Amino acid sequence: MSEKPFLRALRGTVSKAPPVWLMRQAGRYLPEYRALRAKARDFLSFCLTPELAAEATLQPIRRFGFDAAILFADILIVPHALGQQVGFREGEGPVLGALGNLQPAEAQRRVAPVWETVRRVAPALPKEVALIGFAGAPWTVATYMVEGGSSRDFARVKQQAFAKPAEFAVLIDAIIEATVTYLSGQVEAGAEALQLFDSWAGVLPETEFRRWVIEPTRRIVEAVKTRYPGVPIIGFPRGAGLLYEAYALESGVDAVSLDPAVPLVWARDRLQTRMPVQGNLDPMLLVVGGEAMEQAVRRIREELGRGPLVFNLGHGILPETPPEHVAALVELVRR
Repeated sequence: MSEKPFLRALRGTVSKAPPVWLMRQAGRYLPEYRALRAKARDFLSFCLTPELAAEATLQPIRRFGFDAAILFADILIVPHALGQQVGFREGEGPVLGALGNLQPAEAQRRVAPVWETVRRVAPALPKEVALIGFAGAPWTVATYMVEGGSSRDFARVKQQAFAKPAEFAVLIDAIIEATVTYLSGQVEAGAEALQLFDSWAGVLPETEFRRWVIEPTRRIVEAVKTRYPGVPIIGFPRGAGLLYEAYALESGVDAVSLDPAVPLVWARDRLQTRMPVQGNLDPMLLVVGGEAMEQAVRRIREELGRGPLVFNLGHGILPETPPEHVAALVELVRR
C-alpha cells in the first residue's frame, strides 16, 4: 500500500494534518506559469506539448510542496479527441466548432501527447507526492460541445437533452467511451488517482441530474475500476446541492469534492460518514487571505478534520490570487 498522504486519505485514513492540493494549482496566478505559457502558440498547443505541460504540472509542486500534482491539461481535450474543433480566445474562453460527425477512431492518436506528459511527470515527482489524472465528466463536456463554448443559461444543451434524449444519449455515449480510453491511458502512464470534473452538474433538475450526471459517471467509474481496481476516483459534481448525496451513493466514486456552498456539518454527517471528502475553501478567500482565510480554514478543519479529508478549494484558483497566500494556506493547513 502506498504511503503517500494523499492516497492514504482517499483510502479513508484520518490524518492530524490533512493532505492538501488545489484545483487549478498550475495557472496564471504564478509568474513562472505565465512565462511558460508564452512559449506556446495557443492554449491547446500548450496542453498538447508534453515538455511544456509537464513543466506546468511540476511548477506548483516545487514552489509550494503540495501533497498531489494534477496533470496539466484541459477538460476539452476529449472534444478535441473526438474531432471537434477546439480553440481558446483571450478574454472569451473556449470556442468550439460545429458539432458534426465525430471521429472516435482518431481519439487515441489525439490524446497521446497528454499520456506522454504523464509519463514525464510521474518519475519527476518527489516520492511522497501523488499524481492525479483527470477528465471532464460527460454532462459538462457535452455542454461545451453543444453550446460551442461557455454558456450562461445552457439553453441549447438543455433543449437537446430534454427534447431529444435519445439523440443526446448518442453524444453522451461517445464522450463516455472516449473518456474511459483517455483516463485508462493516464493510469497506464503513471497517474495514481483520477478526478472527474462535472463543473455544470448543478444546472440540471433531479431527474435529468440522475440521467446525465450520475449514470454517465457510474459507467465511467465502473469501466475504469474494472481495469484498474486500485486507482481511486474523485467525483466533483459542482453545484449539486442536496443531490451530492445521491451522487456519492450511486455514482461509484471513491471520494467526493465539495463546492464552497456545501454546508460543512451536512457534508460531515451525510457524505463523510460514507467516503472521504475533498474541499472546500472558497477561492475568493484565498485571494483575500489574512484572518478571513484563516478562520475559514480552521472551520473546515474543525468540522471535517475528524474524518478522511483532502484539503482543497471549492473550485479552481483564481488568476488574481497572490502566490504568497497559497504558501500561507499550505502552512496553515499543515500547522
